[in-house]
Amino acid sequence: MKKRGFEVAKGFEDKRINLPIRKTKFSAGYDIEAAEDCTIPVFEPGAKPTLVKTGLKVYMQDDEVFMLYNRSSNPGKKGLILANSVGVIDKDYYENPDNDGHVMFAFYNIKPEPIKIKKGDIVGQGIFQKFLMTDDDSAEGTRIGGFGSTNQ
Repeated sequence: MKKRGFEVAKGFEDKRINLPIRKTKFSAGYDIEAAEDCTIPVFEPGAKPTLVKTGLKVYMQDDEVFMLYNRSSNPGKKGLILANSVGVIDKDYYENPDNDGHVMFAFYNIKPEPIKIKKGDIVGQGIFQKFLMTDDDSAEGTRIGGFGSTNQ
C-alpha cells in the first residue's frame, strides 16, 4: 500500500519531471523544481499571482496535508514571495477531475524587473504533515474541482 509520495501529473509524462528529494538526512522539506520555463512579472496592485507549474501531484494518508513553502533565499535573491504565504495541498486534491491534482506555486515578484525561472530550478519545498480534528468535526463534503475549489 502506498503511504505518501509524488507522481508526475497528467500532461507532464514526457517532460522529464524530477520527483522531489530531500537533500540532507534531517531536512524536513522536499525540494520542488519548476516543470517549465516561465517569467514572473513585476508585481502590480490587483495582479493575480503567477502559477509556477511543477508537473507533480502528491498522495498521502487521510490525516495528512502537504504544505508548500517558499525557499528561504527566494525573497532576498529573486524577489519571489508566495501569494498565499503557505500552500495547502489536501489529500482529496490528488487526481481531482479539473487538473489531476497538479501542484503549483503561486508567486508574486517584488523586484523591479521580471524574474525568469528555468525548467529544473528549485522553486520551493514541500513538507508532509499530520493534522488533527476537533471532537465535533462532521465534514462530509467531497472535492469536485482543482486549484482553489474547496468553497465552490
